[in-house]
Amino acid sequence: MSSPTGPAPGSPHFDAAPPSPGAAPGLPVRMPRARQSGRHRRPEPLAAPEGAPALVLAVPGIPTSASRSLAEEVSSIARSELPGLDARIGYLDGGDDEFPSLEAVLAHAAAEHKARAEAEGQSDPGPAAVVVPLLAGPDSALLRRIRQAIMNSGSAAELTDVLGPHPLLAEALHVRLSEAGLARADRARLFTVATAADGIILATVGGDEAVQAAGITGMLLSARLAVPVLAAALDEEGAISRTAEQLRGSGSQQLALAPYLIGPEIADGLLGAAAAEAGCASAEALGAYGTVGRLVLSNYAASVGITLPTQAQGVPVR
Repeated sequence: MSSPTGPAPGSPHFDAAPPSPGAAPGLPVRMPRARQSGRHRRPEPLAAPEGAPALVLAVPGIPTSASRSLAEEVSSIARSELPGLDARIGYLDGGDDEFPSLEAVLAHAAAEHKARAEAEGQSDPGPAAVVVPLLAGPDSALLRRIRQAIMNSGSAAELTDVLGPHPLLAEALHVRLSEAGLARADRARLFTVATAADGIILATVGGDEAVQAAGITGMLLSARLAVPVLAAALDEEGAISRTAEQLRGSGSQQLALAPYLIGPEIADGLLGAAAAEAGCASAEALGAYGTVGRLVLSNYAASVGITLPTQAQGVPVR
C-alpha cells in the first residue's frame, strides 16, 4: 500500500534523489516527473507562430447584422482551433466602421505588418495577410472583386481557394437537411422521417464552374443519403425548375432544395423563390456550421505552412 505522503518506492512515479541540504534524513525528495513519451503522450498545444500573417475573412454580399454575426462566429471557430490567430473580417461591399471594406482591412493589416517588420529589422517579412473567401464554391465575379480589393489595398496578401468541394461540406449539407426534416439524420441507424426527400437539388451561385464544383460535393451527399442529387445555379433563369423536372422524370417524387451556400452571398428571398419554382421545401444555408470555420482555418494553415491536428481540420479521429 502506498504511503499517504507519496508513491511507494518502486512505483512508476517514485523518483529517489539525494536529500537536499537541510532535509530530514531518510525522507524521499520528490523530483519533477519526466516528460511523457511515446504514442500516448499528450500533444503539445498548437498556437499561431509569432508574426504570422493575419487571416482575413472576405465576406461577400450586402453587409447586415446577420452576415456580421455569421462571420464573427466562423472567425471564432478558427481562433479556438489556433490560439493566437489574428483573424479579421473584411466585407466586399463594406465601407464604414461597422462593416469595414476588405480593402481597408487589408491596408490596415499591411501597415501594421510593415511597422513590425521595420522594428524587428526584417528585410523580407512575407505576406501581411491571407485572404480566405467565405464561399462554398467558385464564383468568378466575386473572386475577381476580391483580387481587385487585394491589389487596391497595396498589401502583400495571399488569396486561398474557396472552401469546396469538400467531404465536410457534404456533412454540413446532410445536417442542414436533417434539421429541416428533409433527410434521415443518422446513416448508421437508418433513422427516417416522413418528409425525407428522395431527390435533392443542390443550389449554388456562380455559373457553370460553380455548378460543376457543387456536383462533386453532390456526389458525396448522394452517397450519404442514397438518393439522387443534382446541382443547379440559382442565378441562371429556369435552371432550378429544369433540374426539378429531371429528378422527377427519373422517379423522384419528394424533392428538397439544399443550398450549397454559406449565406451572405445570396440575396434575400432568392432561396424561397427557388423552392417555390421547384415546388419543394428548402433547408437552410450552411451558415456558421462548425466545419465551415475549420475549413477556413485549414485553407489559411495550408497557405502559411502550419500543420493542423486532425481534429482542427474537422476530420474525425478514429
